[in-house]
Amino acid sequence: MKTKKVPMRKCSGCLNMFPKKELVRVVKSPDKKDEDGNVVEKGSVSLDLTSKKPGRGAYVCRSKECLKKARKAKRIERSLETEIPSEVYDQMERELEDE
Repeated sequence: MKTKKVPMRKCSGCLNMFPKKELVRVVKSPDKKDEDGNVVEKGSVSLDLTSKKPGRGAYVCRSKECLKKARKAKRIERSLETEIPSEVYDQMERELEDE
């Protein structure tokens, strides 16, 4: 019988590879556009604890240290191709504490 392949993702903080289920996804929701294709509203950035939200994602370990490393090196901003306000990072840290 064939064994099932486990999807691996890289943590943006420590840069180690882990199974996808062990990481938390940071997602940027799609931009809202008008009928001409012009961007009306930028997509928001949030933690995706279920890994089901639509949009571009980056992955982080379930520790605050990895989130702080990724924040300091701006790795999440680069992979999501957007600037992330500090309030969003603070909210993500609180959500990781509650987990």
